[in-house]
Amino acid sequence: MSTATEGNTQIQPVTVTIDDIELTVPSGTTILAAAKMAGLHIPTLCDHPDLTPIGACRLCMIEIDGQPGLQIACTYPITKPLKITTTSAAIRTARRHIIDLLLADHYGQCYTCKRNNNCELQCLAAEYGIDLLRFGQTDSQKYPVDHSGSLVFDMNKCILCRRCMRACNELQNIGCLTISGRGDQSRIATFADKPLALSACIECGQCIIRCPTGALTEVDQTDEVWALLDDPTKHVVIQTAPAPRAAIGECFGLEPGIPLTFEMNTAIKRMGFDAVFDTNFSADLTILEEGTELLLRLQQALDYKNPKANLPLLTSCSPGWIKYIEYFYPDMLDLLSTAKSPQQMFGTIIKTYYAEKKGLDPKNIVSVALMPCTAKKFECNRPEMKTSGFQDVDFALTTRELAKMMRESDLDLPKLPKSAFDDPFETPTGSGVIFGATGGVMEAALRTVIELVTSKKVEDFYAHADIVPVRGFEGIRMLEIPITEVGPVPELLRHLFSDFEWLKGVTLRVAVAHGTVNIRKVMEDIKIGGLFSSCHFIEMMACPGGCLGGGGQPIPTSPEIRAKRAKAIYSEDASYAIRKSHENPQVLQIYREFLKDGPCGHKAHALLHTTYTPRSKQ
Repeated sequence: MSTATEGNTQIQPVTVTIDDIELTVPSGTTILAAAKMAGLHIPTLCDHPDLTPIGACRLCMIEIDGQPGLQIACTYPITKPLKITTTSAAIRTARRHIIDLLLADHYGQCYTCKRNNNCELQCLAAEYGIDLLRFGQTDSQKYPVDHSGSLVFDMNKCILCRRCMRACNELQNIGCLTISGRGDQSRIATFADKPLALSACIECGQCIIRCPTGALTEVDQTDEVWALLDDPTKHVVIQTAPAPRAAIGECFGLEPGIPLTFEMNTAIKRMGFDAVFDTNFSADLTILEEGTELLLRLQQALDYKNPKANLPLLTSCSPGWIKYIEYFYPDMLDLLSTAKSPQQMFGTIIKTYYAEKKGLDPKNIVSVALMPCTAKKFECNRPEMKTSGFQDVDFALTTRELAKMMRESDLDLPKLPKSAFDDPFETPTGSGVIFGATGGVMEAALRTVIELVTSKKVEDFYAHADIVPVRGFEGIRMLEIPITEVGPVPELLRHLFSDFEWLKGVTLRVAVAHGTVNIRKVMEDIKIGGLFSSCHFIEMMACPGGCLGGGGQPIPTSPEIRAKRAKAIYSEDASYAIRKSHENPQVLQIYREFLKDGPCGHKAHALLHTTYTPRSKQ
């Protein structure tokens, strides 16, 4: 067998035997990883495919011939031939004792926990036949429960696996969580022991989707929504974002990557919602507003030679990212697009345009948003999100919350018939749906901007309008697009531009970053005038994988699961007759009927744009 090469170092293959299965692995492979390659299961509570192994839970104990005692599989590197046993009387006893000890310090009943039937500790207790609590169980809460933000932090259910802390540090590079105390006084805490809402937490929820128990969950607003659905004086509508539709089937036992977009519409109407709308509509609206804003800033820089043109333009769709820049880069807020997120744009439109068309009093409209993101709960409660004259979006439900409501309604989602979205926002587009994946906002924007500027079809530049270079899961991607010719200004933009001649010969530089660990690299590079400071437009998404990897999505998550969700999103994009935001007939209609001074016009700016201010880290 040939050796693999990494840089200038050759990685030598090593042959090992695990439970009488012989296999060859690269030197340095952990025993846990090798066992997975062999199709063997070794239990663990601290290991996660997105995180660096640390051996905290000690459940993955195994025996190695010639070595005394039990070893830890997740951190043991294979550097020479070994004979490994993954199950024996000693191993089973040790693992069972660990589970017993964890349960003894675990407060609460499973049937009242949000993670009931989706808890790794509960599963292991069943797997190892835990039929009584051998070491007893704590009968009182040891720690107060933190309900201060969009996340609920209950240390009484924590098993100190440190996944949340590692997600916050490794994946997001925020460092909000740490270990406090020593020995049996150890616990996860924020720095200075402040509530999450008063820490540097950006409420992205990446800790939630990696927590193996119910120690971290989102604030549950389902009872409040049920109460309003039962109120005959309220007109309750919901918008559904693309990412939940590609993932909610997982809450009903389906494999990842099976979209249930139109089955969800049926379920939502049966639950009592008065109308179900597609967030794709406001995603397309966002592209028109944000794309026009990009052209305006480019004109300031390239045509008017304004040194304060605030480039690169940074997207503003991700509320976790918005909170991140407010905390960590407040001096760079001027680079942010002023366009609201699709969620918030839709909320404003529902309580203005929609209310007028339907003859409804906006104070009686309840606007709900189905989102993949826990930070969306924070976003809809921001004080500046009231440009309709009311709170634009009243509730943001996670994918998990809506699935819970469907189960409470005895709805088996995968078996339901399909139904369409309600008017006047019923036409979905491919550009709207790809917002759910990292790179999707950029691809949607480029499809529109390229056509508006050149008057040519984007298919003339990219086959099937698929701008593949901005797709994928690399942490940071960059693309250069030479503008060799320009066309006449389309009618939609003539209130702002007389021509695009100043763009001829320009090379448009764009970039995509997802996960705040990668965003930090981009922001630091911009600060020092590096490569990314020469970009014109950068998409920023706080969560790994973009919205499809959001903190409100079904648990578990992994690189493979996120890839399957992305495949579902791009397949749905390819299936739509209309795949470009500027061709959405409902978006064009709203500019004709309501936002009559066009994209980035006075009315659009008043309703669909906002500004952000620095947030202090308490």
